Amino acid sequence: MRVYNFSAGPGMLPLEVLKRVQSGLTDYNGTGMSVMEMSHRSKPYEKINDEAEALLRELMNIPSGYDILFVQGGATNQFSAVPLNIGTVNKKADYVITGNFAKNAYKEGAIHLDARVAASSEDENFTYIPELNPAMFRRDADFVHICYNNTIFGTCYRNVPDTNGIPLVADMSSMILSRDVDVSKFALIYAGAQKNIGPAGVTVVIIKHELTERADPKCPVMLRYDNQVKNKSLYNTPPCFSTYVVCEVLRYLKDLGGIKAIQAVNERKAKKLYDYIDGSTFYVNPVKKQFRSIMNVPFVSPSKELDDKFVAEASAAGLVSLKGHRLVGGMRASIYNAMPEEGVDALIDFMDKFKKANA
Repeated sequence: MRVYNFSAGPGMLPLEVLKRVQSGLTDYNGTGMSVMEMSHRSKPYEKINDEAEALLRELMNIPSGYDILFVQGGATNQFSAVPLNIGTVNKKADYVITGNFAKNAYKEGAIHLDARVAASSEDENFTYIPELNPAMFRRDADFVHICYNNTIFGTCYRNVPDTNGIPLVADMSSMILSRDVDVSKFALIYAGAQKNIGPAGVTVVIIKHELTERADPKCPVMLRYDNQVKNKSLYNTPPCFSTYVVCEVLRYLKDLGGIKAIQAVNERKAKKLYDYIDGSTFYVNPVKKQFRSIMNVPFVSPSKELDDKFVAEASAAGLVSLKGHRLVGGMRASIYNAMPEEGVDALIDFMDKFKKANA
């Protein structure tokens, strides 16, 4: 029996996608082999790579002046790749710190250039998104970096910051494909796949082509965007199977009706869960309402002992990976695209029963 997996990543994949992948596991499209076995230089794999790019461009309405890359190393690798590729004109960058991953990106950026904290919400344990305006950013900064959705603390930007022309870079790992985003407002978007796009092993990079031409000469070859663009993400053996599953997820999303269709489902799921938490005197979500993520929902019960009991009993009931991050504690329900509405309903039902038994 499959469980409802509320993990922050790797997260759930659509069952339909898993079954499709399973059906071709040993013989993909009559090739007589698995995608895991085929050469990345082969025609069948080149077709997968091209289709994944085309589907992502269509679903996110990515303008023609942007390149799409499927690379390795996770979003964390991009903490170095970004400054080494586009932070090379004035060697300055401004960072907005809204959580652990944003802070880690800043720390890594500071190794390579003059990194500055333009704003932070750490003063209130990252429970809000700072109010931003163009005057907060240095005019000679090569880029401004934000983490669009905060996986650990459960916050999300409601509006794209105005940087007055400074290239805006966004880590969208835990919200990409979950809601409509105007890509043209960003210079670079990157996202680890394992939360909302596909399995772990591949990272998506969407970048304005003009920015691929200013890499630091000392930038490692595998981190160079120009090298990956020139070779269509096939410079070396890529994460073939992960990219293949991403392609199947993108097909699935297109068949559902695209990003706006899944956004409506995601907003409905999140509203149900937040409404239940807000209407309870037993559970609390600490995030300021206007900044709440529709992907990651942290909450606590009246005590740590009850939190631990909740996680254990929920797991036994088929609701797994609800333990909150160690920096926050409590519980966290990650309700990515692949989490069916029935899963959220089951969680709310369990929460209500647990509350009645332990209040």
